[in-house]
Amino acid sequence: MSSLSPFLVTPQIVPELDPGFRPAALAHRAFAAAATEAVTLAVEQADGSVFHHPLAILPATHPAATTANAYFVERTVKFLLWGYGGWRVHVAGPESLATALRRHYADDAPGKFDSEIIGQRIYDRPIEVVRVATAAELPAPKASTAPLGRHWNGCRIGFDLGGSDRKVAAVVDGKCVFSEETVWDPYFQPDLNYHLEGVRDSLRKAAAHLPRVDGIGGSAAGVYVNNRVKVASLFRGVPRDVFEARAKELFLELRREWGGIPFDVVNDGEVTALAASMSLGVNSVLGLAMGTSTAAGFVNAEGNITSWLNELAFTPFDYSPTAPREEWSGDVGVGASYFSQQAVGRLLAPAGIEVDPKLGLPEKLKHVQALMQAGDPRAVKIYESLGVFLGYGLAHAASFYRFENVLVLGRVTTGTGGELMLDGARKVLDLEFPELSRQVKFHVPDEKEKRHGQAIAAASLPVVG
Repeated sequence: MSSLSPFLVTPQIVPELDPGFRPAALAHRAFAAAATEAVTLAVEQADGSVFHHPLAILPATHPAATTANAYFVERTVKFLLWGYGGWRVHVAGPESLATALRRHYADDAPGKFDSEIIGQRIYDRPIEVVRVATAAELPAPKASTAPLGRHWNGCRIGFDLGGSDRKVAAVVDGKCVFSEETVWDPYFQPDLNYHLEGVRDSLRKAAAHLPRVDGIGGSAAGVYVNNRVKVASLFRGVPRDVFEARAKELFLELRREWGGIPFDVVNDGEVTALAASMSLGVNSVLGLAMGTSTAAGFVNAEGNITSWLNELAFTPFDYSPTAPREEWSGDVGVGASYFSQQAVGRLLAPAGIEVDPKLGLPEKLKHVQALMQAGDPRAVKIYESLGVFLGYGLAHAASFYRFENVLVLGRVTTGTGGELMLDGARKVLDLEFPELSRQVKFHVPDEKEKRHGQAIAAASLPVVG
């Protein structure tokens, strides 16, 4: 990492509980200032969609060129793969960069994770790296967009499945008549019936508040194609053979149980962005839900969603060599460690807050929120640190997303701590990224919508005839 040290810039606003934090946004700015050569990276999806991303790199004569160029290219491609999605990576630049990427996906644990989850399980093929000499030889950019949700006629149920709770709402002609939140712990449950019975329970409770059920819409962590589960952290504990045989068809099974009515399930990040766009009446929205993990979604300037994955839980935001390691992917410095209950949990010890280590993340968060309400300075430090992470994180995300509005929601944002966090993010943008600060508007839903807005928005997904 010594050759990277000149680019790992100490932020002007240091998170007190994580002084080693080295924001990706500042690292890329420092790297670009020393770079004189240009490469173009591109990711290609199974439907032929192609997304280009230019990157300046160091000249071959620079003493740090070999290590730093490979590092910044890999971190950028990592963001493209989890943010945009794709199975084929194109590199218009030196062969050495393509060779380093191939080695990463073949030999390094985080790279092998990416190749298995993104490549094989989402796109049904391992990640492939293709090198061309010039950008002119790359496949042309191509993107697809589609409208999502915004249907309110009839009696509907919406649900949102998170890692620590599941939420459900009953909606009649656009008006929410019932909502409920239930704590659960699906991540490492080997019995698929745990998941199935939990969803059934929530649907039955919502249906009890409706004269009939015309359609059901769902929001859940993971990647879903035509209501089939491609990959989802919610089912991590389910044996692979059971996942393949039954979990992939879980929501189709539930649809049959409800008589084949319209039943649509999509990624929770997409519904986050949809909820933001609908509640605010604006487009160009990046939605960020800070729950057990990190969910994100994006609505473009036309009010449509893209084919992007938007899995910011696995995109890198901290380039510090001491950044925390995310326990599923095995990678360091990725979003789940900074924008979720996991972030709160890891900051407890630095803040000097002792809790029973057996407590789950929701209980740890509740404890911090109670301390925050009581004015405990230790809890204040946690939310101040989260605000710093958020500010620098949004600055990095702006290199990949063209957003003018940001909606932040989820359990972590509940209460006065959420307000403090957003204030901290604004201060970072004002000081370090003034142009972005002038461009971006922060939005916060009310307390009920923070917790239940996704379930309500999910109810608008199905088209009821």
